[in-house]
Amino acid sequence: MTRRRTLCLAVLAAVGITAAVVARRTRTAAPAPEPVPDTPVVGPTQLPVWVPPIDGGCPASHPVKVNSRSGIFHVPGGRSYDRTVPDRCYATAADAEADGYRRAKA
Repeated sequence: MTRRRTLCLAVLAAVGITAAVVARRTRTAAPAPEPVPDTPVVGPTQLPVWVPPIDGGCPASHPVKVNSRSGIFHVPGGRSYDRTVPDRCYATAADAEADGYRRAKA
């Protein structure tokens, strides 16, 4: 009787483990984030909402620096503004927030 019980428990454990592995493999992945366009969009002021950096910095018309890998933007006067190498430059902080970036904490 003990061997039969042990065998049944082993079979049930194997089935449970197999079901867990199958469930893990068939989980659906989280939806991919919406791609961000690579070309600037013109805003209501007829200026592009963002422009690419020029020589590693932002032009005076678009002073907000964005690091797209971290999803953070830096405003002039911020602690990390001078050392940030931008991927994009925005005219206003509101424009950067509208594109899904968040303000640097310090």
